[in-house]
Amino acid sequence: MGRISKSFVAASLMCIGAGTAVAEADNPWMVRVRALNVIPDEAANLSVGGTELVGDVDINTSIVPELDISYFLNDNIAFELILGVTPHDVDTKGLVVPVVGELGSVDLGDVWLLPPTLTAQYHFTQLGSFKPYVGAGINYTLFFNEDEGSVADSIDYDPSFGPALQAGFDYDLDGQKGGWAVNVDVKKIWMNTDVKVDLTTALGAALGAESVIVDADVDIDPVILGVGMGYKF
Repeated sequence: MGRISKSFVAASLMCIGAGTAVAEADNPWMVRVRALNVIPDEAANLSVGGTELVGDVDINTSIVPELDISYFLNDNIAFELILGVTPHDVDTKGLVVPVVGELGSVDLGDVWLLPPTLTAQYHFTQLGSFKPYVGAGINYTLFFNEDEGSVADSIDYDPSFGPALQAGFDYDLDGQKGGWAVNVDVKKIWMNTDVKVDLTTALGAALGAESVIVDADVDIDPVILGVGMGYKF
């Protein structure tokens, strides 16, 4: 084989290799829109002035829209950023305050959560159009638009930082390399916040105190169920 032929074969092989790399890098982005059912698994330790109180918190379930963006390093490994906000109503349950007695359920208003979550995922691709995945990552939650409700004078939530686990699947509708897909997703997020509730107006006179601040160490720890559509491009 002459030098020109050898050079031609080498160049051809290089082009084939480059083409394969480009093909493997096709469709690295996926955007999904889901409807989420956010189900808190809440628990709290309540205290006032260092004295532990009997009682817990109740945080309602919320259904919200969500957007997430995924980037695939290859067919199996992807990173997903989950974006959305969720509102929740908050009440105490079974609250008992020394001297005052049993207050039961106290309206603590509502709050909005902004919980961006980044996960690393492994996608199983040997099942054709059905592509299950598992993931793990981190969550950072900000609390905003706090409404103290009808009893408290004010309420303040600290941000939360914690781990997240994930499992789900995509079912490709337009082929295995891109296009539309149906998505089902389940997440567990460990979310904790320190909350300060000012109940001076409600309890100050009864307790003979100028200020009554209830400290709450609250675990929200929601399970998040999602169903939606995705597009890979």
